[in-house]
Amino acid sequence: MALIQCHFFSEVLQLSTSMTVILPQQTRTQIGMQNVKRGARHPTLYLLHGMSDDDTIWLRRTSIERYVAPLGLAVVMPQVHRSAYTDMAYGNRYWTFLSEELPELARSFFPLSDAREDNFVAGLSMGGYGAMKWALSKPDRFAAAASLSGGLNRAKVPEDPQRLRDYILTFGEKTVAGTENDLFWLLQQCDKYDGPKPKLYQCCGTEDFLYKDNILFREACRKTSLDFTYEEEPGSHEWGYWDRKIQDVLSWLPMAKHRD
Repeated sequence: MALIQCHFFSEVLQLSTSMTVILPQQTRTQIGMQNVKRGARHPTLYLLHGMSDDDTIWLRRTSIERYVAPLGLAVVMPQVHRSAYTDMAYGNRYWTFLSEELPELARSFFPLSDAREDNFVAGLSMGGYGAMKWALSKPDRFAAAASLSGGLNRAKVPEDPQRLRDYILTFGEKTVAGTENDLFWLLQQCDKYDGPKPKLYQCCGTEDFLYKDNILFREACRKTSLDFTYEEEPGSHEWGYWDRKIQDVLSWLPMAKHRD
């Protein structure tokens, strides 16, 4: 695998930012690694970080490079700070950056497939929200989306002062319910979509402080026609759990099952 720390200028954000990228490389003599490359354009997983992290965190806290090597899967990990993957009320346009500019830039820099069946998105905590938001908003772009311990109920105003500050900076003082930032509303819109819909995967540890909100989203998903997988097990909001579950996500991805 090739590991690239990519620094670039974003016209949308009007600043320099970064993404961490893993690219498939076919090798025959590398000890302890089975590396696979699948054609000229790589299937791609956009892997999103949580609120307190950055684009390097999945690489630092898990063995994601080792896990994707035998799949021939590229991984793009962008940087969005504490934006909740939104065009912030008092901040920058991170949703436009993520959903419009980033894929075009990444494909201009690297040989990534633009085919819907080759594109997937996943994330943890805040990134779980971002992954579901992106796939439900753009069902024509993704074959599958996964949330690990996602902060999925953004219509719920937090009581904690720090989280309330982040909430106001991100969403302003208007209600999130029934808007493009509300996953429950987006779920209904996606269910009405005439074209192919993304497969959804959701998991959460039963000791996680976000568990109750995950149960609410699980029940909402089960009321739709979407192909939906839910898993829970003992676990809290921590990297040991996410390192295990990202392996389950990779096994669940459509490309991992049907490609040679």
